[in-house]
This record gives sequence, structure tokens and C-alpha cells, in this order.
Amino acid sequence: MSRLPEQTEVLVVGAGPVGLALAVSLAAIGHEVTVVDKQAAGANTSRAAVVHARTLEMLEQIGVAERLAGLGIHAKRFTVRDGDRDLMPVAFDQLPTKYPYTLMVPQNVTEQVLLDRLEELGGQVHRPHAATGVTQNADGAVVTLDTGDEIAAKYVVAADGMHSRIRDLAGLGDTGETLELSFSLADVRVEDGLPADQVLLYFSTPGILVVAPLPDGSFRLVAEVGEAPEHPDVAYAQQLLNARGPRRTTVRVTEVIWGSRFRIHERVADRYRNGRVLLAGDSAHTHSPAGGQGMNLGLRDAVTLGAALSTALKEGREDQLDEYAANSRAEALRVVALAGRLTRLATAPTIIRPVRNALLHLLSYLPAVRRNLAEQLAGIGHR
Repeated sequence: MSRLPEQTEVLVVGAGPVGLALAVSLAAIGHEVTVVDKQAAGANTSRAAVVHARTLEMLEQIGVAERLAGLGIHAKRFTVRDGDRDLMPVAFDQLPTKYPYTLMVPQNVTEQVLLDRLEELGGQVHRPHAATGVTQNADGAVVTLDTGDEIAAKYVVAADGMHSRIRDLAGLGDTGETLELSFSLADVRVEDGLPADQVLLYFSTPGILVVAPLPDGSFRLVAEVGEAPEHPDVAYAQQLLNARGPRRTTVRVTEVIWGSRFRIHERVADRYRNGRVLLAGDSAHTHSPAGGQGMNLGLRDAVTLGAALSTALKEGREDQLDEYAANSRAEALRVVALAGRLTRLATAPTIIRPVRNALLHLLSYLPAVRRNLAEQLAGIGHR
């Protein structure tokens, strides 16, 4: 690992998928980019597991779309169910895109593909280095790290997540709320009974259950629960499937590979830019995982911002940075609203769930409704 540089064109704080994608975007054009991350090593858990069509279209620009698509499951269908009854089937295979599917691929695989591409371009991630301060001048910004090192950059991008230190130091506050919804997440292995080529969302009386296939043959379970355990076990995952999943067959859980819990935050930064400091990814927006939109929105931030930064560095024009800040924030507000609507629909009060299910089933007969939902989820509705 080489020494930290004292200066760079762009300093990216955070080496998750968004920070890595931005670094790849800049390095591919020949810019000097430095990436720092506070973790000693990249995460090896799957977390986000969905990459949508519009995101893949944009990842083509940085040379990773086909590589990534070759490592995941091409799920061409998303179905809302009540037990074994389809309420709202949503097909992606008729969408006007080169990627007519939802790509199911664990986040750690996405990060590895991006890291491999960055290293091919001569870049690297400097670890572990946490940002503790930032100051700006007319020509750039200086970031102080917890080691006492300082890096001077023409531009600094905060891609350091929901609790972004850089965002707060730069005065780019966020507004929103933490919803009082508790979710359990578990990656499990099962004995048959679940389709390996589509994502299922069960709207049951006890609550929702998302079942999504992963490339290694396991399945991602996500459920809204009263109080989620920190480490769900086989018995807990089995109970979720029995109470909320298919009814004609019993799906037996044989192993929990990894599990977690989380609460939903709905926030969008007040601004995406303050001088030489810009935001991307979760530092700029966080929201419900409904529809698998979070990482996708961040990756699209990264590709768009990379092009805008390149123009600013090469031509001295910052108008594209302002366009990024305004347009990406507007898209985030749309996505947060969509995810919020899906979440509130999925977590409706028990007393009205039968009415909700009946209405969804009726709406499913309207092709325009199904297509609109597919376009919104795939991200191509506003491209």
C-alpha cells in the first residue's frame, strides 16, 4: 500500500459502491483521484442486493456493467403475493432497455467488481483513515484525517454514508425522519419451494416478507416485525416463512448465512454542494429499502458526478456540478417518495390489509399500471 498523497485532484471519502464507482469514473478519464475509507477492510456481507436496469445502463459508461451482470441472477419478474395468490405481477422483460431484468447480486460482489476495475486503472483505497475535518479555499479543500495527515484536493466528495462527517462539517445538513418500523434481514439456505428467478413480496396478515434469490443459491428474507432480533436464527427465519410465505408448500430453512436488523430513515440533504465539497450516495439520501432503490440511486449519482467533475477539472466550468446538485437531489426526492409509498402500502394497518390486497389484485388487470410500476422500479421512468 502506497503512502497517502498530500494533494490530489479529487478526494473521495468512503469506499462503498458509490465511492468506488465515482473513483472508477474519474480514473478512467485520466484524473488523479484518492479514495480513503475508515474501515480496515471492505465489508463482506451482502446488504444491498439489487441492481436495476437504469443503473446498469449508466455503469456501462465506466466499464463494469457486463462484468457485473455476469455475476448475478437476471430476475425478470417481481410479484406481490398473498400466500400462493398473485396480487400484482410486475414483468421487466418487456422494458425498452438492454437489461430487461432486475439483477440480483450481493453488494460485496458489486464492490469487488468496482475495486477490481479501479485497481486495473491504477487506483487504490487507503485504509483505515477517517475524515475528521475539512476547510475550503478558493482553489479547493483540505481534509484532515484521524491520523493527523492532511490531503489537499481540488474537490472533495463525501461518499461516507448516512452518518457522513464530511457532510456535516460542510454544512450540508439533511432533513427527514426515522420511521418507527423495525425490519429483520436474513440470508438463508432452504430446501426447494422458492423460485430462483424472481423476487417475491408477500403481503400477509402478520406483515410483509420479501424473498429474493441470490447467486449462490441462498435467499434474502426481509420482514417488517415488531422487534427484530440482532442475529436471526434458523427457527426465526422458519417462523417468518411459515407465517407469511407460501401456504401450499412448506419451505424448510436449513441455514442462516448472515442476518441483521435495521430501522428506516427517510432523509435527503438540504444541498448536495457547498463550494468544493459535494455529496453522493447515502451521505446525500437515505430511505426505505422498498423496491431496492438506495444503492442504485447512489451509483447513478457517482457516474453523473464523475462526468461533471471531469468537466470542472478540464475546462474550469462548474455549471455541470450545479446541475448535478440540483437534478440528483430532485431525483432523490422522487425515489424517496416512491420508496415511502411502497413501504406504507406494504405496512398498512392490519385492519385494512384485506382491502389493500383486493385493490392490488384488481389493479393488476391494468397493463398500464403494471408497466408503470416496472419502469419506476427499473429507474427508466425518468431517464
